[in-house]
Amino acid sequence: MKPSERDVVILGLGPAGLQAAVHAARRKMSVLLMGSIQKSSLFAAHIENYFSLFNISGEEMLQRGLAQVRHFGAEILEENVIAIDPEGSRFRIRSEGGAVIDAFSLILATGSKRNKLGVPGEKAFLGKGVSYCVDCDGLFFRGADVCVTGNESAAVDGALTLVKTAGQVHLVCEKVAVAETLHKELRASPVIIHEKSRIKEIYGNETVEGVRLTDGTQLPVEGVFIEQGAKGVLELALKLGIQLDDEMKYIQTSKQQETSVPGIFAAGDICGMPWQMAKAVGEGCVAGIGAAMWAKNQRRKAG
Repeated sequence: MKPSERDVVILGLGPAGLQAAVHAARRKMSVLLMGSIQKSSLFAAHIENYFSLFNISGEEMLQRGLAQVRHFGAEILEENVIAIDPEGSRFRIRSEGGAVIDAFSLILATGSKRNKLGVPGEKAFLGKGVSYCVDCDGLFFRGADVCVTGNESAAVDGALTLVKTAGQVHLVCEKVAVAETLHKELRASPVIIHEKSRIKEIYGNETVEGVRLTDGTQLPVEGVFIEQGAKGVLELALKLGIQLDDEMKYIQTSKQQETSVPGIFAAGDICGMPWQMAKAVGEGCVAGIGAAMWAKNQRRKAG
Protein backbone atom coordinates (compact mmCIF):
# COMPACT_ATOMS: atom_id res chain seq x y z
CA MET A 1 0.00 0.00 0.00
CA LYS A 2 1.37 3.40 -0.98
CA PRO A 3 1.61 5.66 2.09
CA SER A 4 -0.47 8.82 2.28
CA GLU A 5 1.47 11.91 3.31
CA ARG A 6 0.82 14.48 6.03
CA ASP A 7 2.87 17.26 7.53
CA VAL A 8 1.87 16.47 11.12
CA VAL A 9 0.30 13.36 12.65
CA ILE A 10 -1.05 13.60 16.20
CA LEU A 11 -1.73 10.53 18.34
CA GLY A 12 -4.52 11.20 20.82
CA LEU A 13 -7.84 13.04 20.73
CA GLY A 14 -7.76 14.48 24.23
CA PRO A 15 -7.25 18.16 25.08
CA ALA A 16 -3.51 18.12 24.34
CA GLY A 17 -3.91 16.49 20.93
CA LEU A 18 -6.87 18.64 19.88
CA GLN A 19 -5.16 21.87 20.93
CA ALA A 20 -2.00 20.84 19.08
CA ALA A 21 -4.09 20.19 15.97
CA VAL A 22 -5.67 23.65 16.13
CA HIS A 23 -2.29 25.38 16.13
CA ALA A 24 -0.69 23.14 13.51
CA ALA A 25 -3.67 23.31 11.14
CA ARG A 26 -3.97 27.10 11.44
CA ARG A 27 -0.41 27.28 10.15
CA LYS A 28 -1.61 25.64 6.93
CA MET A 29 -0.12 22.25 7.73
CA SER A 30 -1.85 19.04 6.66
CA VAL A 31 -2.80 17.47 9.99
CA LEU A 32 -4.12 14.01 10.83
CA LEU A 33 -5.31 13.06 14.31
CA MET A 34 -5.53 9.39 15.25
CA GLY A 35 -7.48 7.90 18.13
CA SER A 36 -10.85 8.31 19.78
CA ILE A 37 -12.30 10.90 22.17
CA GLN A 38 -13.84 8.04 24.16
CA LYS A 39 -10.29 6.98 25.14
CA SER A 40 -9.54 10.39 26.67
CA SER A 41 -9.70 10.58 30.47
CA LEU A 42 -11.58 13.86 29.93
CA PHE A 43 -14.49 12.10 28.19
CA ALA A 44 -16.28 11.01 31.38
CA ALA A 45 -15.19 13.99 33.46
CA HIS A 46 -17.14 17.02 34.64
CA ILE A 47 -15.25 20.31 34.30
CA GLU A 48 -15.51 23.27 36.63
CA ASN A 49 -11.86 24.33 37.12
CA TYR A 50 -10.94 25.49 33.60
CA PHE A 51 -10.69 29.21 32.85
CA SER A 52 -13.94 30.73 31.49
CA LEU A 53 -15.75 27.40 31.33
CA PHE A 54 -17.86 26.30 34.27
CA ASN A 55 -20.14 23.32 34.69
CA ILE A 56 -19.50 21.55 31.38
CA SER A 57 -19.01 17.87 30.60
CA GLY A 58 -15.75 16.54 29.24
CA GLU A 59 -17.58 14.89 26.36
CA GLU A 60 -19.07 18.21 25.28
CA MET A 61 -15.67 19.89 25.40
CA LEU A 62 -14.12 17.15 23.29
CA GLN A 63 -16.96 17.30 20.75
CA ARG A 64 -16.44 21.05 20.46
CA GLY A 65 -12.74 20.43 20.00
CA LEU A 66 -13.40 17.96 17.18
CA ALA A 67 -15.60 20.50 15.40
CA GLN A 68 -12.92 23.15 15.83
CA VAL A 69 -10.05 21.10 14.40
CA ARG A 70 -12.20 20.02 11.45
CA HIS A 71 -13.05 23.69 10.85
CA PHE A 72 -9.33 24.41 10.44
CA GLY A 73 -8.88 21.50 8.04
CA ALA A 74 -7.50 18.72 10.25
CA GLU A 75 -8.59 15.14 9.50
CA ILE A 76 -9.58 12.42 11.98
CA LEU A 77 -8.79 8.70 11.69
CA GLU A 78 -10.44 6.71 14.48
CA GLU A 79 -7.94 3.85 14.47
CA ASN A 80 -5.17 2.81 16.83
CA VAL A 81 -1.51 2.97 15.83
CA ILE A 82 0.42 -0.30 15.96
CA ALA A 83 3.81 0.78 14.61
CA ILE A 84 5.95 3.87 13.99
CA ASP A 85 9.25 3.69 12.12
CA PRO A 86 11.69 6.31 10.81
CA GLU A 87 11.55 6.59 7.02
CA GLY A 88 14.16 9.03 5.74
CA SER A 89 13.14 12.52 6.85
CA ARG A 90 9.68 11.27 7.80
CA PHE A 91 8.00 8.89 10.20
CA ARG A 92 5.94 5.99 8.86
CA ILE A 93 2.83 5.27 10.93
CA ARG A 94 0.81 2.07 10.54
CA SER A 95 -2.71 1.74 11.90
CA GLU A 96 -4.62 -1.35 12.99
CA GLY A 97 -6.86 -0.95 9.94
CA GLY A 98 -3.93 -1.14 7.53
CA ALA A 99 -3.51 2.59 6.85
CA VAL A 100 0.07 3.75 6.22
CA ILE A 101 0.91 7.43 6.69
CA ASP A 102 4.22 9.23 6.25
CA ALA A 103 4.60 12.41 8.33
CA PHE A 104 7.33 14.99 8.73
CA SER A 105 6.44 15.51 12.37
CA LEU A 106 4.70 13.53 15.10
CA ILE A 107 3.00 14.59 18.33
CA LEU A 108 2.40 12.04 21.09
CA ALA A 109 -0.63 13.09 23.16
CA THR A 110 -2.35 9.87 24.15
CA GLY A 111 -2.44 10.42 27.89
CA SER A 112 -0.90 8.08 30.44
CA LYS A 113 -2.62 5.04 31.83
CA ARG A 114 -1.42 1.54 32.64
CA ASN A 115 -4.42 -0.77 32.79
CA LYS A 116 -3.72 -3.37 35.43
CA LEU A 117 -5.73 -6.55 35.93
CA GLY A 118 -5.86 -6.39 39.70
CA VAL A 119 -5.62 -10.17 40.07
CA PRO A 120 -3.62 -12.32 42.53
CA GLY A 121 -0.02 -12.77 41.41
CA GLU A 122 0.10 -9.73 39.12
CA LYS A 123 2.11 -7.55 41.48
CA ALA A 124 4.14 -10.38 43.02
CA PHE A 125 5.43 -11.62 39.64
CA LEU A 126 6.04 -8.23 38.00
CA GLY A 127 9.45 -8.56 36.38
CA LYS A 128 9.38 -12.30 37.08
CA GLY A 129 7.19 -13.26 34.16
CA VAL A 130 4.58 -10.50 34.27
CA SER A 131 5.11 -7.61 31.86
CA TYR A 132 3.09 -4.70 30.49
CA CYS A 133 5.14 -4.38 27.31
CA VAL A 134 5.67 -7.02 24.61
CA ASP A 135 8.00 -4.73 22.67
CA CYS A 136 10.16 -4.23 25.76
CA ASP A 137 10.31 -7.75 27.19
CA GLY A 138 9.13 -10.17 24.50
CA LEU A 139 12.60 -11.34 23.51
CA PHE A 140 13.27 -12.57 27.07
CA PHE A 141 10.76 -15.35 26.36
CA ARG A 142 12.31 -16.98 23.29
CA GLY A 143 10.86 -20.45 22.89
CA ALA A 144 8.72 -20.12 26.02
CA ASP A 145 4.94 -20.50 26.18
CA VAL A 146 3.33 -17.16 26.94
CA CYS A 147 -0.05 -15.52 27.43
CA VAL A 148 -1.23 -12.08 26.31
CA THR A 149 -4.39 -10.55 27.73
CA GLY A 150 -6.44 -7.68 26.33
CA ASN A 151 -9.18 -7.01 23.80
CA GLU A 152 -7.70 -4.33 21.57
CA SER A 153 -4.78 -3.64 19.26
CA ALA A 154 -2.07 -3.71 21.93
CA ALA A 155 -2.88 -7.32 22.84
CA VAL A 156 -3.49 -8.56 19.31
CA ASP A 157 -0.38 -6.94 17.86
CA GLY A 158 1.59 -8.16 20.88
CA ALA A 159 0.45 -11.74 20.36
CA LEU A 160 1.34 -11.56 16.65
CA THR A 161 4.77 -10.22 17.57
CA LEU A 162 5.39 -13.01 20.08
CA VAL A 163 4.59 -15.85 17.64
CA LYS A 164 7.84 -14.97 15.84
CA THR A 165 10.02 -15.84 18.83
CA ALA A 166 8.04 -17.52 21.63
CA GLY A 167 6.59 -21.03 21.87
CA GLN A 168 2.83 -21.32 22.17
CA VAL A 169 1.11 -17.95 22.35
CA HIS A 170 -2.28 -17.64 24.05
CA LEU A 171 -4.55 -14.59 23.75
CA VAL A 172 -7.06 -14.23 26.59
CA CYS A 173 -9.83 -11.73 25.94
CA GLU A 174 -13.50 -11.08 26.49
CA LYS A 175 -13.87 -10.10 22.85
CA VAL A 176 -11.43 -9.27 20.06
CA ALA A 177 -12.14 -5.58 19.37
CA VAL A 178 -9.83 -4.54 16.52
CA ALA A 179 -10.15 -3.50 12.90
CA GLU A 180 -10.96 -6.32 10.48
CA THR A 181 -7.52 -6.18 8.83
CA LEU A 182 -5.78 -6.94 12.14
CA HIS A 183 -8.45 -9.46 13.14
CA LYS A 184 -7.94 -11.35 9.88
CA GLU A 185 -4.20 -11.50 10.52
CA LEU A 186 -4.87 -12.87 14.01
CA ARG A 187 -7.21 -15.59 12.72
CA ALA A 188 -4.59 -16.70 10.19
CA SER A 189 -1.87 -16.93 12.86
CA PRO A 190 -1.00 -19.78 15.27
CA VAL A 191 -2.15 -17.70 18.26
CA ILE A 192 -4.52 -19.71 20.48
CA ILE A 193 -7.51 -17.49 21.28
CA HIS A 194 -9.44 -17.82 24.56
CA GLU A 195 -12.42 -15.55 23.99
CA LYS A 196 -15.14 -14.72 26.54
CA SER A 197 -12.67 -15.24 29.35
CA ARG A 198 -10.36 -13.32 31.68
CA ILE A 199 -7.32 -14.11 33.79
CA LYS A 200 -8.42 -14.94 37.33
CA GLU A 201 -5.01 -15.63 38.86
CA ILE A 202 -1.32 -15.67 37.95
CA TYR A 203 0.55 -18.35 39.87
CA GLY A 204 4.08 -19.69 40.33
CA ASN A 205 6.93 -19.97 42.81
CA GLU A 206 9.98 -17.82 42.09
CA THR A 207 8.66 -16.97 38.62
CA VAL A 208 5.41 -17.30 36.70
CA GLU A 209 4.33 -20.88 36.04
CA GLY A 210 0.82 -20.36 34.71
CA VAL A 211 -2.52 -18.60 34.77
CA ARG A 212 -6.05 -19.63 35.74
CA LEU A 213 -8.93 -18.26 33.69
CA THR A 214 -12.47 -17.40 34.74
CA ASP A 215 -13.83 -20.24 32.59
CA GLY A 216 -11.79 -22.77 34.59
CA THR A 217 -9.01 -23.21 32.01
CA GLN A 218 -5.45 -23.43 33.33
CA LEU A 219 -2.61 -22.38 31.03
CA PRO A 220 0.98 -23.39 31.88
CA VAL A 221 2.98 -20.35 30.70
CA GLU A 222 6.21 -18.62 31.68
CA GLY A 223 5.25 -15.14 30.57
CA VAL A 224 2.10 -13.05 31.02
CA PHE A 225 1.80 -9.84 28.99
CA ILE A 226 -0.92 -7.46 30.15
CA GLU A 227 -1.67 -5.33 27.09
CA GLN A 228 -4.98 -3.65 27.81
CA GLY A 229 -6.35 -1.09 25.36
CA ALA A 230 -4.60 0.43 22.38
CA LYS A 231 -0.93 0.16 21.62
CA GLY A 232 0.77 2.02 24.47
CA VAL A 233 2.56 5.22 23.54
CA LEU A 234 5.46 4.36 25.88
CA GLU A 235 6.06 1.12 23.98
CA LEU A 236 6.05 3.03 20.69
CA ALA A 237 8.30 5.69 22.20
CA LEU A 238 10.86 3.17 23.44
CA LYS A 239 11.14 1.56 20.02
CA LEU A 240 11.85 5.00 18.54
CA GLY A 241 14.57 5.69 21.11
CA ILE A 242 12.65 8.45 22.89
CA GLN A 243 14.04 9.21 26.33
CA LEU A 244 11.74 8.55 29.28
CA ASP A 245 12.04 9.68 32.90
CA ASP A 246 13.99 7.70 35.50
CA GLU A 247 10.92 5.66 36.46
CA MET A 248 10.09 4.88 32.80
CA LYS A 249 6.60 6.35 33.25
CA TYR A 250 6.66 9.58 31.26
CA ILE A 251 8.25 11.09 28.17
CA GLN A 252 10.90 13.72 28.82
CA THR A 253 10.56 16.92 26.80
CA SER A 254 12.14 20.33 26.48
CA LYS A 255 10.21 23.54 27.21
CA GLN A 256 9.24 23.44 23.52
CA GLN A 257 7.72 19.95 24.08
CA GLU A 258 10.47 18.37 21.96
CA THR A 259 11.41 14.78 22.75
CA SER A 260 14.92 13.40 22.41
CA VAL A 261 14.10 12.37 18.82
CA PRO A 262 14.08 15.32 16.38
CA GLY A 263 10.68 15.83 14.80
CA ILE A 264 8.74 14.10 17.59
CA PHE A 265 6.93 16.18 20.21
CA ALA A 266 4.84 15.16 23.23
CA ALA A 267 2.16 16.89 25.28
CA GLY A 268 -0.30 16.26 28.09
CA ASP A 269 -0.43 13.57 30.76
CA ILE A 270 2.18 11.45 28.96
CA CYS A 271 4.73 14.12 29.96
CA GLY A 272 3.96 13.82 33.67
CA MET A 273 2.01 15.50 36.43
CA PRO A 274 0.00 17.52 37.22
CA TRP A 275 -2.77 15.73 35.32
CA GLN A 276 -4.79 18.83 34.61
CA MET A 277 -6.55 19.89 31.44
CA ALA A 278 -5.04 23.38 31.59
CA LYS A 279 -1.53 21.92 31.52
CA ALA A 280 -2.43 19.56 28.66
CA VAL A 281 -3.89 22.38 26.57
CA GLY A 282 -0.86 24.61 27.15
CA GLU A 283 1.58 21.86 26.20
CA GLY A 284 -0.57 20.97 23.19
CA CYS A 285 -0.34 24.57 21.98
CA VAL A 286 3.47 24.58 22.26
CA ALA A 287 3.79 21.13 20.63
CA GLY A 288 1.48 22.07 17.76
CA ILE A 289 3.45 25.21 16.95
CA GLY A 290 6.77 23.37 17.21
CA ALA A 291 5.63 20.44 15.07
CA ALA A 292 4.30 22.78 12.40
CA MET A 293 7.58 24.69 12.26
CA TRP A 294 9.57 21.45 12.03
CA ALA A 295 7.34 20.06 9.28
CA LYS A 296 7.55 23.32 7.32
CA ASN A 297 11.35 23.27 7.44
CA GLN A 298 11.53 19.60 6.45
CA ARG A 299 9.10 20.15 3.58
CA ARG A 300 11.25 23.03 2.35
CA LYS A 301 14.38 20.84 2.44
CA ALA A 302 12.59 18.09 0.55
CA GLY A 303 11.81 20.56 -2.22
